Amino acid sequence: MIPAGKFVVIEGLEGAGKSTAVSIVKSCIEQAGHKLTCTREPGGTAMAEAIRECVKKDWQHETVTTEAELLLMYAARAQLLHNVILPALDDGVWVLGDRHDMSSQAYQGGGREIPHSLIQPLRDITLKGFCPDFTLYLDVEPSEGLKRARGRGELDRIEQLDIAFFERTRARYLSLAEQDPHCVIIDTMQSIEQVHVDIKHAMQQFLAL
Repeated sequence: MIPAGKFVVIEGLEGAGKSTAVSIVKSCIEQAGHKLTCTREPGGTAMAEAIRECVKKDWQHETVTTEAELLLMYAARAQLLHNVILPALDDGVWVLGDRHDMSSQAYQGGGREIPHSLIQPLRDITLKGFCPDFTLYLDVEPSEGLKRARGRGELDRIEQLDIAFFERTRARYLSLAEQDPHCVIIDTMQSIEQVHVDIKHAMQQFLAL
C-alpha cells in the first residue's frame, strides 16, 4: 500500500516572499525523496484559474461584493481539492500549496470582517474537515509587504485595498497561526538569509517526524 502524501501550505500577505518560500520548500521535499506537485489558490485547475481571474480583476463600474468574493474563493477551492489535491495525496504524492483555507479565514474573515458563523458552513461543505499537514505562515508588516508588492508591478483589485484591511488580515493570520499546532510562523522582516535558514529549519523538523 502506497503511503498517503502530505499537504504543505505556504501562507502570507502580499510581499511576504511566498514565491521564494515555495522554491525552498519544494527543494526540501524533493531532496527528501518525495514526489511532489505544486499548486496555488485560488487556481490550480482550468475552472479554478478562471475563477481566480474573476476574483482579481478590477470590474470598474461593478462592485464585487464581499459575499461574491467569499463564495468564489470556496468554489475554486472545491475544484482544486477534488480534482488535484486529494487524488495526488491518495497516490502518495506530496502537494505544496501557495495559499489554502487560512487565506480565506484571514482575508475574508479578518480583512473583510465576514463573521466566522458565515464562513464555517462553506468550510464544512468544501473541506469536510480536510486540513494541511503543515503550514508555514510568512509574517510581514503590511506596509512593508505592500511596498515589496508594488515593486513587482501593478497591483490587483485586492492588493489595492487600504492598509487597514491588511492590518486586520495580518492580525487574523497571526491568531490562526498561533492556534494551529501544525503551523510555524516565519518572521520575514529579518534578513533574507535568516528567513531562508528559518524556512529550511522548519521543513527539516517536519520532514523528520
